[in-house]
Amino acid sequence: MTTAEEKVIQDNEIEELSLEEENLIMPCIPLRGISVFPQTVAHFDVGREKSVKALEAAMKKDKILFVSSQKDEYILIPKEEDYYKVGTVVKIKQMLKIQGDSVRVLVEGLHRAAIKEVVSEEPYITVSIEEIPRNHVSEDDLETEAMKRIVLNSFNEYLDLNPNAKSDTYDMSVAFKDAEIFADTVAVQLDLDLEEKQEILETFDIKARLVLINTLIFRENQILRLEREISEKVQENVKQNQKEYYLREQLKAIQSELGADEDAADEARKWIEKLDELKLDDKITEKVKKEINKFTKMMPSSAESGVIRNYVDTIVSLPWNNSSKTNSDLKKAEKVLDEDHYGLSKVKERILEYLAVIHLSKGIKGPIICLLGPPGVGKTSIARSIARSTGREFVRMSLGGVRDEAEIRGHRRTYIGAIPGRVISAIKDAGTNNPVFLFDEVDKIGSDFKGDPASALLEVLDPEQNKEFTDHFLEVPFDLSKVMFITTANTIETIPRPLLDRMEVIEVSGYTEEEKVKIAQRYLIPKQMKAHGLKKKNFTIGEKALRDLINFYTRESGVRNLEREIGSLCRKVAKNIVSKKGDVYRITPATIEKYLGKHRYRYDMVNEASEVGVTTGMAWTQVGGDTLFIETSFVPGNGAIQLTGQLGDVMQESAKTAITYIRSIADQYNIEKDFYKNYDLHVHVPEGAVPKDGPSAGVTMFTSVMSALTQRPVKKDVAMTGEITLRGKVLPVGGIKEKVLAAHRAGIRTILLPKDNKADIDDIPKTVRKQLKFILLEKAQETLEYALEESPKV
Repeated sequence: MTTAEEKVIQDNEIEELSLEEENLIMPCIPLRGISVFPQTVAHFDVGREKSVKALEAAMKKDKILFVSSQKDEYILIPKEEDYYKVGTVVKIKQMLKIQGDSVRVLVEGLHRAAIKEVVSEEPYITVSIEEIPRNHVSEDDLETEAMKRIVLNSFNEYLDLNPNAKSDTYDMSVAFKDAEIFADTVAVQLDLDLEEKQEILETFDIKARLVLINTLIFRENQILRLEREISEKVQENVKQNQKEYYLREQLKAIQSELGADEDAADEARKWIEKLDELKLDDKITEKVKKEINKFTKMMPSSAESGVIRNYVDTIVSLPWNNSSKTNSDLKKAEKVLDEDHYGLSKVKERILEYLAVIHLSKGIKGPIICLLGPPGVGKTSIARSIARSTGREFVRMSLGGVRDEAEIRGHRRTYIGAIPGRVISAIKDAGTNNPVFLFDEVDKIGSDFKGDPASALLEVLDPEQNKEFTDHFLEVPFDLSKVMFITTANTIETIPRPLLDRMEVIEVSGYTEEEKVKIAQRYLIPKQMKAHGLKKKNFTIGEKALRDLINFYTRESGVRNLEREIGSLCRKVAKNIVSKKGDVYRITPATIEKYLGKHRYRYDMVNEASEVGVTTGMAWTQVGGDTLFIETSFVPGNGAIQLTGQLGDVMQESAKTAITYIRSIADQYNIEKDFYKNYDLHVHVPEGAVPKDGPSAGVTMFTSVMSALTQRPVKKDVAMTGEITLRGKVLPVGGIKEKVLAAHRAGIRTILLPKDNKADIDDIPKTVRKQLKFILLEKAQETLEYALEESPKV
């Protein structure tokens, strides 16, 4: 016995002793698709949560665990009956973190063992095991030695027949004189089913194990011999096919001499004619001609022949030099935009500026336009109008849920069924190299192991790079610099920063009530009447009924649901007409409930009377502005502060800031010095089921608390917004237009705004501005003068 072998046995004996000391209770990992044998090294990947925890527990203790194979590798969460009772005790040699939360583990098998009892299954599987003793065979046991030699000869033949076997495996197997180690080492190298390897693992008697291994090797050798015979027959058939190919080529030459060319030659000649007409770059022309030449020399029925045909067809079908004539008349463009959309003056103005620059510079310069806004405001239809106003073709690609980079760049031709990316395919379908290309829902793009489509878009949307955009399928550059790219998004939060940097964001804000009325009257009602076969005399809806429809049956920034509700009214009228219940219907506020049911939404109205501690605030939501009431009450107590109404962290901080500021100025208003100690303060925002957050309610909370402390009522027709600081400064906030429109709808006539929001007043429609009084604030104390019925004495 060599020194190295003696050391291995000594190490194993030490490890076996340590296991006995641990009472043979250890973590267990069920393995999928593999078996681990004693005295061998194996590696496997661990990804399941329980298995990772079992691995971590073993690493913290002694690096020893029990592994057993699953009966069905596709079971994700195995129970006790799903894995074999007999397995192997292993020692962890190495761990490596791989993709995601998975771990690659290198282990060394120590000895066989059987599960006596599953101790626990949470948080990982722990088992009590019974060690299966090794067969200590004497070197003088001639029967065992004979079996070893028979197995070794069979295994040697197996290695010769199996082309995938390692060349050094035989030498490694011969080196082990111990029959146990020899049998397990050979078993590991065999290409067997899991059940067969488990059978070897569960055969404890060494002689019976060697007989079983020899039987399995003998069967595998028979299969490998048959595979070799079949392979030789296939090679003979290939030679025959090559012979047929040469004969076909000779036949083709004879047919060519006789003037009877095959279809492939005709197809190739037409491709070359089209290629010459395109007058492409020399390198591109040379590459394509090589592919055509290769096509003419191969079997028409071969798979690669179809790939080349698809490739060349795509190349010659692309609009390399075909551009549509664009419109440079801004008046005409403005007319088209006004025909298709009502309002959106800022958006239209920016688009016209963009078109003017394109006209003067004779090319598309500057960043890509990104239309940002809530659903239903017409972002996609604006892009369609831009195409119509400029005389370009329109192409749309939705990026929602796209996770494969090949959607943008295409597949390489090495893959079966390879096709170009959707960018090149859309350009090909458009037939021009300068369409308006809309990437819809760019904020909903994803990424996974197939690549990152957002990164692929960086090249497409960069004017400096897209001059030579190379699709993986084409493998030649195509000029995208003439394409007018437009993107749409609902939010910029999920757009990758490098991609957002290449775009100029144009905000398409929600429509006001007035705008929705005009849009419904000019576009939606005629469209839905035509879709439902109604005539003007059949269906009319009054303006007041239309406003009720907007306010009480829809709550959105756009008009998508409004159009849906108008369609619902049209269907009900159509049903009545067909049922011969009349043919003239006018929808009024009194009859709208008859068709659509009770009001689905409500909006706040000003209080009937001014109240102490109740202020009207203004809030921004995804579907437009809204008003909210803030109520404050003081009751005797010990200084507790309660904030209710499902307020977010920022809103709670605003309330605490306002209270701290009030404490700093209490002596100026004859407020009890220790009010924060002697009273409990409760601030509540109604509609408690709706989450609320943001800093803009700071001024409103300050006024509400001051009203409650001074017992001065708050004017019922005053609303306010603004962030407050500990020094009482009023800071600007966003969403002023939507907030003011909501306040106006609720009957508010005086608006208190931060001074720095003065410029935002210009965005509010004139008709609304005329009916409101705006007061600009620098300090929070100024609100007391304008908001309270009677200003507290200083």
